[in-house]
Amino acid sequence: MIEKYDPSLIESKWYQHWEQQGYFKANQQGTGSYCIMIPPPNVTGTLHMGHAFQDTIMDTLIRYHRMQGKNTLWQPGTDHAGIATQMVVERQLNAQGTSRVELGREAFVDKVWEWKEQSGNTITQQLRRMGASPDWSRQRFTMDDGLSAAVLKVFVDLYEEGLIYRGQRLVNWDPTLNTALSDLEVESIEENGSMWHFKYPVADAQGQATNEHLIIATTRPETLLGDTAVAVNPADERFQHLIGQQVLLPLCDRLIPIVGDEHADPEKGTGCVKITPAHDFNDYEVGQRHDLPMINVMNFDATINHNAPEPFWDMPRYEARQAVVKAMEDLGLLDEIKPHVLMVPRGDRSGDVIEPMLTNQWYVDAKTLAGPAIKAVDNGDIKFVPDNWKNTYYAWMNDIQDWCISRQLWWGHRIPAWYDEQDNYYVGLSEADVRHKHGLDETVKLRQDNDVLDTWFSSALWPFATLDWPENTQELQTYYPTNVLVTGFDIIFFWVARMIMMGLKFMGDVPFKEVFITGLVRDSHGQKMSKSKGNVLDPIDLIDGITLEDLLAKRTQGLMQDHTKKVDHIIQLTKEDYPDGIKAYGCDAMRFTFASLASTGRDINFDMGRVEGYRNFCNKIFNASRFVFMNTEDHPAQAWTMDQASTVEQWIVSRLQHTIVEYRKHMDRYRLDLASQTIYDFFWNEYCDWFLELSKPLLKTAMKAQVQGTLLYVLDQALRLLHPIMPYVTEEIWQAVKPRLNLSAESIMISEFPTADEALRNPSAEAAIEWIKGFTLGVRQIRGEMNIPPAKALPVVVSQVNQQDQDMLAAHGELIQNMARLEAVTVLSAGAEEPAAATALLGEMKILIPLAGLIDVNEETQRIEKQMGKIEQEIKRAQGKLNNDKFVSKAPPHLVDAERDKLQTNQQALSELQEQLEKLQSL
Repeated sequence: MIEKYDPSLIESKWYQHWEQQGYFKANQQGTGSYCIMIPPPNVTGTLHMGHAFQDTIMDTLIRYHRMQGKNTLWQPGTDHAGIATQMVVERQLNAQGTSRVELGREAFVDKVWEWKEQSGNTITQQLRRMGASPDWSRQRFTMDDGLSAAVLKVFVDLYEEGLIYRGQRLVNWDPTLNTALSDLEVESIEENGSMWHFKYPVADAQGQATNEHLIIATTRPETLLGDTAVAVNPADERFQHLIGQQVLLPLCDRLIPIVGDEHADPEKGTGCVKITPAHDFNDYEVGQRHDLPMINVMNFDATINHNAPEPFWDMPRYEARQAVVKAMEDLGLLDEIKPHVLMVPRGDRSGDVIEPMLTNQWYVDAKTLAGPAIKAVDNGDIKFVPDNWKNTYYAWMNDIQDWCISRQLWWGHRIPAWYDEQDNYYVGLSEADVRHKHGLDETVKLRQDNDVLDTWFSSALWPFATLDWPENTQELQTYYPTNVLVTGFDIIFFWVARMIMMGLKFMGDVPFKEVFITGLVRDSHGQKMSKSKGNVLDPIDLIDGITLEDLLAKRTQGLMQDHTKKVDHIIQLTKEDYPDGIKAYGCDAMRFTFASLASTGRDINFDMGRVEGYRNFCNKIFNASRFVFMNTEDHPAQAWTMDQASTVEQWIVSRLQHTIVEYRKHMDRYRLDLASQTIYDFFWNEYCDWFLELSKPLLKTAMKAQVQGTLLYVLDQALRLLHPIMPYVTEEIWQAVKPRLNLSAESIMISEFPTADEALRNPSAEAAIEWIKGFTLGVRQIRGEMNIPPAKALPVVVSQVNQQDQDMLAAHGELIQNMARLEAVTVLSAGAEEPAAATALLGEMKILIPLAGLIDVNEETQRIEKQMGKIEQEIKRAQGKLNNDKFVSKAPPHLVDAERDKLQTNQQALSELQEQLEKLQSL
């Protein structure tokens, strides 16, 4: 074992060893299977903190169950990420002075594959750096041959059952990318805009404009050109007499009906709503209810098409907006313009404003597939952790809409539909399959659909397609359904639900038994991490460290790639939070931090102070182990027994059993935060702080060999408990434990996970050591308060002693003297006068340390008073800042909170010093 803890010296060594030995591979052996499917990250880029958080949870669970002898599979893979990947390659081509259109489809797709091969290893290398142990031999990609074949079969089967169809409906349309988007790919952003109020003349029986007008309000004047009705609420007495009549649509010379519909809210706006079914999702529903025509007035690039009046042809939408407003003003039909704050839908990749667009797309009948998926959660076949997330699932599933699965891209699974020259379409696994099924010979010219499938369509098949479905493989039989899906709440609708629907449809069983919903990783101030905010952390930077200069360069580059120009605040934020860059903490410290924050379903604030603390924990584990090894060099290589164990050993072994039970209970309930706290408390507070100290005098007795064995045994068991979360440091240390205990496993990761033995629980030993700890802490408290050196041997007098206290003093007097550094312990008889002394209580027993000759009361009083004066100045300064309204209102919230924390800490310290002073003055 290396002499000083240095994660950089052990991480690459052990990971390479594990992988070479094949420890990560699913081996089809073991008692029962345990399988997790990795949510496939997009192949486009790098893993972020959310990935690192979830991957730590998954790897911890996999290692935990692997050590229990389960036949484990953690299935790795990546997603082709249609839009994101195509955009990356298109930008590269643009920088080279060309475009995908110039290259043509086939050549462009070849370019994307080239890029994927070059950059695709980035994510897998990051996962390795984070200690992830998936079965790399089974790595999959959503567009590899096997998954592509599964996608084709599912599409064809659903089409032939009538569950996939082609239809014309409204979709989210990105005018920059020229494709439909899912709701997940659209971000609604609050922006300042305007509300235009227009007058629509009511028409008479002959269709001529009257002097009566309906006033409508809109934030999108250009869509006026596609209006096909005006809606009023049927209960609105102001307009009831007009329902069934018509208005003359300005600029278009078209008569459109006035319809009664509850979509019009009498309490909002003017009470009259223009209805544009081809350009608004709510209007589309109104149009369906009233059988209104749908007039699309926009081209795919968001210019006005020739369905609109000629003066507006080919105008970009915002130019057309100005032209419409000007034309309405010229006609005297512009009533007013009001400032208005609205939610603007923007494509998350392009940043362009999304247009609801009437297009022909392919759809899945999601309502039919949703029924069994709802039932699976209802009857408990799938459980959400925490349970409340099933309500989110139900809310969407019970109101599910048909799923638009086509995208106007070139990168992705091309839709397996072929069209003849009359635009009749045929669906099949291939063109040859289509010709065979439909009797089409070579004289019939066919062209394949240009669109590709939504990325979520292939991702929905992930749990079974990665196990080589539709072949009934041994892996499919062994690992499906999988045990748990670890994912974020934000994709319950878009991925979790669709996997459930597809799994039930094609496998006849749920894809996973539990869904563990994690929270969002936020920065230390509770802000969502994003490039534009400049608070993104790269998990690898936490492992390796990074200078401030390199951190600034990385963030600025990431921001510029995100098409934003706000760099100054990134520099300020980075310098403020990381003035010295980020230290190299190592993988184990980062993983333990994530585990400690992994409470079910809650967002987590990632605080670098925690990582620092757990880096110290790694160091503590290492140094404690070195102490054990230095004191067990002459221990014979043999298994540990409890044959002649002392009370101290019985206590630590008993506490170990309690720790094992609690740790396993928390892990089985996905409470990694509580599991990590349990083992942290045991190792640091009980094993290191107490057992190692209690063992030192015993190592000098005839019990040495026995105590050595216990030191090694408990260390071995603690390392095994720690290993799923902290794989590297535990392996490094365990390899040195192994020969001393004659252990047979080749690696800690394939050793047996600890199981509690109730026969080793010893309440009386626990009670005895708790008494010894209480006595020792009482003495230490007095030493600290009175500034008595730790090494100085003290006389102690005890009074009000009961029978238990007498028994403990008789049985463990020597141990107490060693632990508390005492000269002697004198027991006062009942009624005897107590000496002037500093006092601590243990139950009803008083622990008295006579201070005469130990300290100079006057000198100690002056020291405390001087310390109190400094703290009083700090309190006064903090109160002054916090009483300053300008500071509280204008300073960053985390600085204000920090000042409040300082004030509270100093006030507590002042109170404690005051108590010490009062004790001194009473002597």
